[in-house]
Amino acid sequence: MMKKVLLTGFDPFGGEEINPSWEAVKRLDGIQTENIEMMAVQLPTVYRESIAILEQQIKKHQPEIVICVGQAGGRLHVTPEKVAINLDDARISDNAGNQPIDREIASTGPAAYFTGLPIKRMAERMKENNIPASVSYTAGTFVCNHIFYGLMDYIHRTSSTIRGGFIHIPFIHEQAMDKQAPSLSLDTIVKAIRIAAVTAAENEADLHIVGGTTH
Repeated sequence: MMKKVLLTGFDPFGGEEINPSWEAVKRLDGIQTENIEMMAVQLPTVYRESIAILEQQIKKHQPEIVICVGQAGGRLHVTPEKVAINLDDARISDNAGNQPIDREIASTGPAAYFTGLPIKRMAERMKENNIPASVSYTAGTFVCNHIFYGLMDYIHRTSSTIRGGFIHIPFIHEQAMDKQAPSLSLDTIVKAIRIAAVTAAENEADLHIVGGTTH
């Protein structure tokens, strides 16, 4: 059965002219494989508003899987995230000037949600295709974690059968020209997200392998 996969990326933030999360997922908009149809939506890098728009798009498209993608400049790998925490604590302002400190995302929500995606399997598939990838256990406390938590809370509140999660990606090469920071090509990131989408569609269970860290 064909499954719908909703992909989201953010608009640029923090002084960047582009956001590789949106540049990558928009390349996959409308792409179909044997088992999935992908659609891409841009979200604003804004607390609260991003969740409201995501919920609207979920209701509109009725996907089976939702994968939100965000930029994590400085990371070496494509990193599927394990856990979202119920906390906004902004080091910088979002694109609407909001800078919450120690604020709960959902007052009635739990402290954290785990992803509904087979993230270890996704990372392994990426590595099999020569893409640097690893599981991450911290999505930060900016809008990326905010949307990840908001997605999982929506799924929980609505008793939805949607499986959802979040992937952080490094800078692309164009962004790193004037930075001492790791980067990947946009083509590589697009390939990684496509692999993640197909893997999530084909597998509900994750691999029982080591993926943790010591720090």
